[in-house]
Amino acid sequence: MKRNLSQCGIAAGVCALACACTGNAYAAESLAATQAAVPAFLSAGGADAQPVRCELVDDDVLAHQTGKYAGSDMISGFVLNVLSQWQLPNGASAVAQGALTVSQNTANQLSASVQTRANVTDPMPGGTTPGNSGATPNTSASGGQNVSVNGVSQITQVAGNSNVGSNAATIDYSNTLPIAGMAGSNQTSAAASNANGTIKAGIAFGGNGINVTLQTPAGMATQNIVPGSAQQAGAIAQLLQVAGNNQQVANQLQLSLQTQQLSAQMIRQAGVLQALRNTR
Repeated sequence: MKRNLSQCGIAAGVCALACACTGNAYAAESLAATQAAVPAFLSAGGADAQPVRCELVDDDVLAHQTGKYAGSDMISGFVLNVLSQWQLPNGASAVAQGALTVSQNTANQLSASVQTRANVTDPMPGGTTPGNSGATPNTSASGGQNVSVNGVSQITQVAGNSNVGSNAATIDYSNTLPIAGMAGSNQTSAAASNANGTIKAGIAFGGNGINVTLQTPAGMATQNIVPGSAQQAGAIAQLLQVAGNNQQVANQLQLSLQTQQLSAQMIRQAGVLQALRNTR
């Protein structure tokens, strides 16, 4: 286990980013469709029943609305797990995995630990890639790495057949921190490749962010976490680019946030404070 300022910086950046992402609003569907639809339980109430009416509200009005959310003072720790894996049809594989655990003691002091692992398996001697690797040199998948999105983005680009790929990101809350549950070194980075460098796997924690990259003859898979700053909002980006057949690829990110247990009195105080803020 390592404890240093850079890891604590990583912890603060990722935690703030997670809280910001959970507060994002989602776009509504057609307003006209909403106005036309009348729930059955309203229309069945008799002659006095009134249809649902909607009123369009400008963004500048919505920007000043407040509600319940997970503030940074509510988070007492978290575990971040990232995993990218690629399985080629010839048996070759690439895996990059990392876990960041941040916990808080009774004195409100933070401790952080990082585990990383990278592994490449190539069944062919010398790392040569046989014809059944599924790679198709005459096709390409590109462009997704140039997309810049604030918040969470998941991009999949496929040029081929019979491929299985997924981008998954989850955020959950609990009163206890789960165990990271991975076997890896207590280092901030890890890398691996086959003999001739055609298959690579790497992961790095640094600059308050995380970067995961897999490269194979049939494409690449990446995961990037960039914390927010005064100039731009934070971002979590997952990208799959497959130019081949019969490939199995997956990007997985799981963030488990530990929330402080609040007494009944503290809950009432928080409710009164939010009510006062809403009257402004």
